[in-house]
Amino acid sequence: MPTIPADVLSVAQLARLHIDNDALDDVTDRFSRTLNLVAELEKIDTDGVIPMSNPHDMHQRLRSDFVTEDNQRKALQQNAPATADGFFLVPKVID
Repeated sequence: MPTIPADVLSVAQLARLHIDNDALDDVTDRFSRTLNLVAELEKIDTDGVIPMSNPHDMHQRLRSDFVTEDNQRKALQQNAPATADGFFLVPKVID
């Protein structure tokens, strides 16, 4: 699919980019080559390929889920201007 400078300028406008006229031919060529590469990749048969979340064969290391600190709610709310039932009270900012 041939790419013309008008297409590139249209996409640039949608992306809120400015392309100088002297760079337009180069950008159009690069844009066209990128689209051709995507078209080639679409031809590859990917049936039976399992999607990966990570290109490396790694497992996520998770830490043990246990409490490491005591509840310090009263000490942390000590300097709060207003609290109720263990919660911080904040002024209403939206009517």
